[in-house]
Amino acid sequence: MKRILYIIVPLLALCEAQAQPGWAKKAAKSVFTLKTFAADGTLAGSSTGFFVGPDGEAVSSFAPFKGAARAVVIDAQGRELPVVSVIGANGTYDVAKFRVGAKHTQPLAVAASAAAEGSGAWLLPYSAKKGAACGHGKVSKVETFNGGHAYYTVSIGSAEKTDGCPLLNDDGEAIGLLQKPFKASDTIAYAVSAAYANSLKTNGLSINDATLNSTSIKKELPDEREQAILTLYVAASVLDSARYAATVEDFIAKFPDAYDGYVSRAQLLCAADRYAEADRDMRQAVKVADKEDDAHYNYAKLICQALARHDSLPYAEWTYDKAAREAQAAYEANPVGIYRQLEAQVRFAQKRYAEAYSLYSQLLGSGGMRNAETYLAAARCKEMMGDTAAVLALLDSAVCTFSKPYLKAAAPYLLARAQVLLGMKEYRRAVLDFNEYEKLMPTEVNANFYYIRARAETEGRIFQAALDDYRRALQKQPANTLYLCEKASLEIRVNLLDEAMASARQCIAADPNLGEGYLFLGLAQCLKGDKAAGLQNLRKAKALGDTQAQGLMEKYGK
Repeated sequence: MKRILYIIVPLLALCEAQAQPGWAKKAAKSVFTLKTFAADGTLAGSSTGFFVGPDGEAVSSFAPFKGAARAVVIDAQGRELPVVSVIGANGTYDVAKFRVGAKHTQPLAVAASAAAEGSGAWLLPYSAKKGAACGHGKVSKVETFNGGHAYYTVSIGSAEKTDGCPLLNDDGEAIGLLQKPFKASDTIAYAVSAAYANSLKTNGLSINDATLNSTSIKKELPDEREQAILTLYVAASVLDSARYAATVEDFIAKFPDAYDGYVSRAQLLCAADRYAEADRDMRQAVKVADKEDDAHYNYAKLICQALARHDSLPYAEWTYDKAAREAQAAYEANPVGIYRQLEAQVRFAQKRYAEAYSLYSQLLGSGGMRNAETYLAAARCKEMMGDTAAVLALLDSAVCTFSKPYLKAAAPYLLARAQVLLGMKEYRRAVLDFNEYEKLMPTEVNANFYYIRARAETEGRIFQAALDDYRRALQKQPANTLYLCEKASLEIRVNLLDEAMASARQCIAADPNLGEGYLFLGLAQCLKGDKAAGLQNLRKAKALGDTQAQGLMEKYGK
């Protein structure tokens, strides 16, 4: 990246040879020394800096903050003040804006515009003594970077450390912030625009900023509410629980009239089973919310989540009826379909299936949610009400919201319809839906899927397909005795006696104490003509508790 420079002529004389400006004594009160410390307490770095606001806002070099866990500033009066948060930073230009813990700070005025070429420039170092001396020079060249901000170069005839010191114009306004020289003996130094340093701030995505994350010192929330809300959202997924909880508290402190912070804290309190406190936060969220419907909706969701985690009421005031009232309040404030949907889900959880179905019917009608998900939810209600015909009709409607060739989104609705058709003994139709599901979800189907489809194919007299599915199921679970027995049974049914005996022997090998393996082996042997061996295996099956063996022994023992 090309570095754009603003150049100042050499400071030809140090402050001792230059009359001090009238504002110097007052300006010196704004300059401080910054010290940062690692987590183990060792010094991480130091620099000079200056205040730019009355409430502790300050700027300095960013380099000392890298790897730091704590920082302090020592002002012109010798007071040690803690750095409480980083407001913004830029690693490329080595500048940081931060806040110190002080009731009042003496700021330097930051020039609204860049210094003109040829104008005077004053270097103000830190001094704990009264009457700090200033160096003087002239601006020789001004260029722009990052949207019009200035970058200066100055020649310094002293080896005194000056990085972070303010550069001021003849009116005592800060125009730049000196940066660390490339080497100690270098007489050329650089100063980045003070206005640029003062403009640094966090935004909603700063929580992922590599520069800011190189320091452990707390980052300040954005001043804009919407950006701060975005920070809350991102923080929930990227921060550990302690830092996220601290971020939520910071948000509430900074935006006490924003409901988002109270909702976030209520969620944390619920996770800790502190429901009374969570309820207070949700009531406050509803009270201050500019989007009342959203606050009521989140209140209802939080209650439902708490109830779903517990067998009994976790908090006396949090009932399903309370959740339903909050969902209703959300809908009354703003008639959005998802609020009615939540109320329907609450009624379903209460086993008030007729009421839930009525609500879903409204959504399917004029409620604006005529989609597969709503049809499926309505079908679940009818299923619990015992209306199988209505269930199938609703699932047909759910599948009809998709067109062929189906996309993966249709898969759960095809599977649901297949299961209903299976229960209705519509085996061949069920197999068709199972087949479509397999095409869409080839990596999701398991041994149980193939077993269920094989049973449907068997009942639908699609025998070869059923045998193929039993083989697929056994490829995934070779020692599953249920699959082996079902396969052996079907092979006997279609007169594949050698295959049936092989399946039965696999079953016996998997579980020698299971009577069914000997039963199917004995039956296949009898049908094959080897009654002696067959009857011996049937007697073994009977000894192991199989109830069908006796009847077969009587039939083939004659």
